[in-house]
Amino acid sequence: MKKLIALVLALMMVAMVGMSLAEGKKAVSDLKLGFILGSREHAFYLAIEDGINAAAKDMGFTAVVLESELSGAVASERIETLVVDGMDAISLACNEPAGVKNAIEAADAEGVPMFTFDCTTDLPGIIKSFVGTDNFKGGVVGGEATIAELDRLGLKDGATVGIIGYPEPQSCIDRENGWLSVVEAKKEEYNLTIVNIGNYEGQADKAQNLMSDALITYPDMAVIFTVGDPACIGALAAIKSAGASTRMIGFDANPEAHEAILDPENGKIWFADVAQDPYQIGYQISTQMVKYLTEGVVDAETILISPYLVDASNAVKK
Repeated sequence: MKKLIALVLALMMVAMVGMSLAEGKKAVSDLKLGFILGSREHAFYLAIEDGINAAAKDMGFTAVVLESELSGAVASERIETLVVDGMDAISLACNEPAGVKNAIEAADAEGVPMFTFDCTTDLPGIIKSFVGTDNFKGGVVGGEATIAELDRLGLKDGATVGIIGYPEPQSCIDRENGWLSVVEAKKEEYNLTIVNIGNYEGQADKAQNLMSDALITYPDMAVIFTVGDPACIGALAAIKSAGASTRMIGFDANPEAHEAILDPENGKIWFADVAQDPYQIGYQISTQMVKYLTEGVVDAETILISPYLVDASNAVKK
């Protein structure tokens, strides 16, 4: 009898704990989720915001969306603001990973679950889930397109290829490493000269200056790859000004890229781009945040969305 009573009491306690946990979880309609974009000056981040807003409408949570201006210091301030404003969870693009670690750790210590999208940071156990493009694979796609273009042009011996990088965000580092993995593997076979054109710091005018200088030293540069479309915008201006025959592959496939690829003149230079799906990045990071807050789990700690090549065969006017 005593064992039966003990069993009943134990079952009652389990049930009460379960009820308590259930009562501790908010309804989705009561959730306030904070998001920190890189910059609203970039179409890529605007598309991520569209995905976030669509998810908020579909699921019923409140989305508070800020931007970091691509600065770790500003992102840290935004995290602090969102914590004070009572967000149930926060996600951000870590464009300067080192600059936001302390703020992320502080928010986690306050009990606010932290997530990342597009660019992440190395904080195992703190970042619940990251959603972004498979950027290394995207760089590989760009590298393969670079070699294919050399083949098309008949430049299989002694061509010069270059890259305009941005070695602060991890996403751009991964893109560069993916591209290099392909072209360096072909270096001997094609007798390639591989040029690091420089860090464009996310600014089109900086990319224009870098490309102008590179063309003075390497006037016959055959193909370049850039880790972001703003770099292509600047490089395009420099190539046209120099009257060079350099061909170019970008990354992001923003509307400007589609327009340039389809343009009779600009398409002779900017012939391809690696496309992401920023809308899905925004929608999926929202989904993971809601799932964590309502079920205590995420689908995966890292969710990567595959990129693909855009050229004249599949570019569209937007």
